[in-house]
Amino acid sequence: MKRGRLEAFSDGVLAVVITIMVLDMKVPQSGDWTALRELWPIFLSYVLSFIYVGIYWNNHHHLLTTVDHIDGSIMWANLHLLFWLTLIPFVTGWMGENEFEKIPTTLYGVVLILCGLAYLILQGRILASQSAQSALRRQIGRDFKGRLSPLLYLTGIAVAQIAPEIAVAIYGVVALMWLVPDRRIERALRQSEDPES
Repeated sequence: MKRGRLEAFSDGVLAVVITIMVLDMKVPQSGDWTALRELWPIFLSYVLSFIYVGIYWNNHHHLLTTVDHIDGSIMWANLHLLFWLTLIPFVTGWMGENEFEKIPTTLYGVVLILCGLAYLILQGRILASQSAQSALRRQIGRDFKGRLSPLLYLTGIAVAQIAPEIAVAIYGVVALMWLVPDRRIERALRQSEDPES
């Protein structure tokens, strides 16, 4: 399979995920500011999830640019990632509609950590398909954000049991950490184009 087909399929799924999230936001029945104020938990959860989906789309694109050949294990790992990402609209809606109650906020964190794990599995399958001297393999070892993120997710899940609003803030911190695409992959791409760099 060519990389373009996998990218196009993944882009389509992520576009549907974002569309479902925005369609879950119901238009207020009144035309005053108080109607919007009542929607703040739904809107905040939408913004956070939109950022997360955007981060995954961006880093997924960067990661796939390092791939020369798509094999079955990469396809299944990609589907695994997409499965968890498609659950984001459900947990987003549940958390927002219930104003960040304990169980929805906990499940939101669980889905986020499973998305991160699925991304690592995809990255591992891509690394396994490359030579030991690949530029990506040389760069990927340094991963401070990748090691810190699961710890923050687990902290957020634990904190959600007593202070869900703080858990949402922790999930937001992780999103802020990942707003800039994974620079290790950009360095790997530059190295593969110019091995002397």
